[in-house]
Amino acid sequence: MYGGDSDSSSDGGERSRRWEMLDFQNLKVVSAVGRGAKGVVFLARVEAGGSGDWLALKVVSKELLRKKNRNEGRCKRVSFERHILRRFDHPLLPRFRGSLDTDQLTGFAIDYCHGGTLHLLRKKQPEKTFSEETVRFYAVELVLALEYLHSFGVVYRDLKPENIMIQESGHIMLVDFDLSKKLYLRLTSPSSSNSSPGSDSPPEKEKDRRKRRLSRFSCYCHSGISLYDSDIPSQLNVIPTGRSMSDSVEKSNSFVGTEDYVAPEVISGEGHDFAVDWWSLGIVLYELIYGATPFKGANRKETFHRIITKEPDLSGATTPLRDLIKKLLHKDPNRRIQVNEIKRHDFFKGVQWDTILEISRPPYIPQNEIKDSLGFSQKDVESFVHGIFFPKSKEEEDKTKKGEAKNNEEETPKEENDKKEETNKNVWVDKLNQNSSKDENFLIF
Repeated sequence: MYGGDSDSSSDGGERSRRWEMLDFQNLKVVSAVGRGAKGVVFLARVEAGGSGDWLALKVVSKELLRKKNRNEGRCKRVSFERHILRRFDHPLLPRFRGSLDTDQLTGFAIDYCHGGTLHLLRKKQPEKTFSEETVRFYAVELVLALEYLHSFGVVYRDLKPENIMIQESGHIMLVDFDLSKKLYLRLTSPSSSNSSPGSDSPPEKEKDRRKRRLSRFSCYCHSGISLYDSDIPSQLNVIPTGRSMSDSVEKSNSFVGTEDYVAPEVISGEGHDFAVDWWSLGIVLYELIYGATPFKGANRKETFHRIITKEPDLSGATTPLRDLIKKLLHKDPNRRIQVNEIKRHDFFKGVQWDTILEISRPPYIPQNEIKDSLGFSQKDVESFVHGIFFPKSKEEEDKTKKGEAKNNEEETPKEENDKKEETNKNVWVDKLNQNSSKDENFLIF
């Protein structure tokens, strides 16, 4: 187990202080590399007094937050993500590299991963699938990363290949903790609460639970799905430990996740805990060997119905990997395989868990292909982010074009260069918009 809070060690604390605040005065922003429901990720690095390392700079529009949350531009999820990143000290999780704050933007930076996502790496394979040996390597690292998160009492809740980055070393990095949540210790045990005076009898409680589940599922199938920000804790505190960790923590009832990877208990609304991450791991492993997720339907309603009612199609010869996937995709979270059983499973036979990160050679080691270029200013970045989330109307665009046409004949060489840079930024916007989801609820950083 990789121990502790990075802020508690002298080296970690020194590193944290050094990167605590970022400023556009010494921050070079080169390009946009991705977007989410509230902001954009840029490729950047600190020029003056920095190490020169490339960073992934995640910035969020304060104006968008004000419209969505009505809380003066603050976002509990962004604050929570920033808080837990400061605490991480694990080679498969991001290092917090500093905060950024302007009148229009708020954000932070982590290490940039040169290899892109596991999703893109899979799609580059000849059959768009990986060998079992390659799957074993990535599975081991995902188990270690999730185990570390759970040891903090944090449930990840958005495991998918798009959130699994490939570091320059070839090892993975789990990113995007926007949907993660701290699960707190129960004040009373489940057994004592069930036997308290005036409580429902078990049959009555089960009947009510089934009724709520069917009602909630029907609601999700016929309406838009909203994410609930109110259940995000402001800080991490007690760390549950032990084999029965999930029995000792409170469950979350939020409906969050990504459509194809969400666990049955999230859809049913019965409350969920760490077991949702092991379900999502099963979906990811299935996708890596079959090239598609197991419950994908023609629409969200059908996908959710399949997740709740269908068994995964594990075609092919019975292997330890297929057996592991079957146990990870058990509908009942109480009977789903957990971390200790996962690490002892035949698929991981011979794995030295304590030293695996020291001796394993990754199956793919990316090349550093970043081309340095002229950086963009604070105004450029703010304008770019605003343009994505508050695009101009057709009438405004027509007015802008007419104004540009009048000035074309009088442009100086400097103005021509500025125009080229503006064109490049517009290409960023178009490219990112093409890759964005139509449903913001399921495209979160």
